[in-house]
Amino acid sequence: MQPAAAPTIASWSTPQTHDDGLVTRMFRLVVSGHAVPGVLWTPAGTGQPRPLVLMGHGGSQHKASPAMTARAAQLVLHHGFAVAAIDGPLHGERRKVLALGLERQAEFLAMWRRDPQIDLMVADWKAAIDAVLALGEFDARRIAWHGVSMGTAYGLPLLACEPRIAAAVLGMWGTSYPNSERLAAAAPQVRCPVLFQQKWDDELFTRESQIALFGALGCEHKWLKVYPGRHAVIAEQLDDAAHFLARAISSDP
Repeated sequence: MQPAAAPTIASWSTPQTHDDGLVTRMFRLVVSGHAVPGVLWTPAGTGQPRPLVLMGHGGSQHKASPAMTARAAQLVLHHGFAVAAIDGPLHGERRKVLALGLERQAEFLAMWRRDPQIDLMVADWKAAIDAVLALGEFDARRIAWHGVSMGTAYGLPLLACEPRIAAAVLGMWGTSYPNSERLAAAAPQVRCPVLFQQKWDDELFTRESQIALFGALGCEHKWLKVYPGRHAVIAEQLDDAAHFLARAISSDP
């Protein structure tokens, strides 16, 4: 078998510095003939190589939606990380018209039932990691994943085959949803420390199936935290994720 071709960086945008000091750089890769749109957030100024957080968005969002940008700003400006994200399979710049909300989430869930496209998204994320690390600005020993809901649907299989990721925040997904057997099968291969976030009244995934997915994780160090409410991220989850990642990757291993 021939090795896969290296991703081609089609373009990096000119960095845009916001009033709060957040710097945004858009990028686009070509992976196996298709475009992968991405975004990189960093703090203004230079310094020692920074930890890198890979952030997977939910089914109703896209890589640079207001919610994603706000989460990135928290990690960048308050914790000194860099943050990278790419669009999901039906999201953001992978479609002709940007769209957000429950309609987009429903479209993703319907696609997942037909063809979850896990292999495509894992390959795209691996290519994005390679491309961002090639800039030479980040510490390859301190890479983390932050992605719940759809971020777990694609992040968990990535963690199972990507040893460069040193810690992860997952959750809001369970084995009860169609085509989630792949996640249950991949979970024992996850070895890095994991914080798993569950919503107690989640309308998409049963309580038991979320606990089962957590239990299947093969890592020695893992924590399950349950939050009130339905399938929506709340501020407490974001704060907990930021503090977990700060403890996990802020210092040299």
